[in-house]
Order: sequence, then C-alpha cells, then structure tokens
Amino acid sequence: MLDNIRGGYHIALKDIVTYYFKAPNISWGLLFPFALILAFYLRSPGEFLELVPGLLALTVLFGSTSMEAIVITFERRIGTMERLFLAPISVGALVAGKIVAGAAFGFCTALAVLVIAVPLLSIPVHHPVLLLLGLAIQSLTYASMGALVAVTVKEVFEAQTLANFLRFPMVFLGGVFYPVAAMPEVLQYVAKVFPLTYGVNTVQAALGIGLPPDAAYIWGQLAIVAAFGLGLYFISTLVLSRQLR
Repeated sequence: MLDNIRGGYHIALKDIVTYYFKAPNISWGLLFPFALILAFYLRSPGEFLELVPGLLALTVLFGSTSMEAIVITFERRIGTMERLFLAPISVGALVAGKIVAGAAFGFCTALAVLVIAVPLLSIPVHHPVLLLLGLAIQSLTYASMGALVAVTVKEVFEAQTLANFLRFPMVFLGGVFYPVAAMPEVLQYVAKVFPLTYGVNTVQAALGIGLPPDAAYIWGQLAIVAAFGLGLYFISTLVLSRQLR
C-alpha cells in the first residue's frame, strides 16, 4: 500500500515537472481562458457574469484533459509506461499518479484565473471553500476522462481527436454558454450524462450566479461529479491492465 502511494506520488511529480508546468503550457493554459473571458466581456459587459461559472468550468476541463491525454499516449508510444512497472507499483497507482498530475495543472490554471478575475471584474463568491473544492474534484474527474482517452488509443493525434469528440458536445450542451433548463427537453436529458453539466452547476451555486448559493445543493452536485471521476478512473485502470496483460 505504501509503495503504491509513494510510487503514485513520484509519478505525479515526474509528470508535473517534465510535462505540465513548462512555460509554453502555462502560457497557453492562462491565455485560453483569459481570451475567452475578455471576448465575452467586451461583447456584452452587462450579461458577462452569467457566463463566468461556465468559463471557469471550461478552463478546468481543457486544462485537465488536453495534456493528460497526450502525456499518457506519448509514454505508451515510446515505451516509458512499461518501464514504470519495474518499480513495485500497481496499475491503479500508476493511473492515479497520472491523473493527479493532470488535475494539478487544470486546478492551478483555474485558480490563477479566479485570483485575477474575481477582484478585477467584481465577481461574487458566496462559498469560497466549496468553490475551490468543486474545482479540485472537477479537475480530478476531467483528468480521469483524459486518462481513459489515452489508454484507448495508440497515437497522440488519435488521443487529441477522441478528446475533442468528447469535450465539444459537453461544452455546447453542458450549460457553459446556454442554460440547460432553457434547452429542448431531449437535450436536457443528453446534458445529464455529462460531468461538465454538474460542474457548471457547482460553480454557479458557489458564486451565487444563476443558482441560489445553497451549500447542500453544491454537495449533491459535487457527489455526482466525483462519481463520474471514480467511474472513469476504474475503467481506465481496467483497460490499461488488460492491455498490459
């Protein structure tokens, strides 16, 4: 057990130092959400606050999945992944380490955006602790999705294509730009199968924008996001275990 925890920690640390927290990735991770925020703010300053929860959730989604899918696919392609098993570590611990690294990047990106945007744009925050917890859980869930994408393909371009195939329906149907409640009934049912929908709800309630700042409601939405994350993690571990065998 301790070997798995130690191994997962060092794998996460290795990925963070080697892949994630590099100048190009950091600049892209910050430029993308700020470009979106600025574009929507300049277009309609009066209605901008309604889009803030969705843009924050979107930042976490892309920050946690973009590099995650690429890193795992790349290491499997060059054989680095197999070398990691020379250490006494389980497949589950390896996948967990990879997920934590991707989640750390996504969470830090969203946190940087939050720290700058909240005072600059006078964004209200009713439940700061639950907001941070919600962003952290979303980061782990979306990184788990990136891990699942990576273990089901063989090439980096395939991982990018599959990740976009999953992300873009979530972006347009998950309540980022348009409220789920205002969508046609059929699309509302579709939106319920996306973890991003519940992530946006969490941020909305924590900020008190679009939904009442109800702590009990936030906990319920976070439980659903966490359930998605656990399911994606276990599926990723199972798929990778079968491939290695």
